[in-house]
Amino acid sequence: MTKTKSSELIGKIVVSKSGKKFGLLGDLIFESRTGELIYFAVKTPTAFCMSLDLEKDKSGKFLVPFSAVISTGDFVIVSEEDII
Repeated sequence: MTKTKSSELIGKIVVSKSGKKFGLLGDLIFESRTGELIYFAVKTPTAFCMSLDLEKDKSGKFLVPFSAVISTGDFVIVSEEDII
């Protein structure tokens, strides 16, 4: 995966590789000691996203493991298999 600025990811539509929409990428969550990107929060989640058993942050936003990201571009594409 090529390097992308975090500001370029915020607000992108998040979809699965099969085309199911999760919502918009709202925020990035890092491990403070290592700087590793662990999760991203979904803003305006769809019914599909809410039906998954995803972790939530303190404010109730759904968290998707960043390890599930397959590709970024016009969309952020994630692997459902790596989430469920």
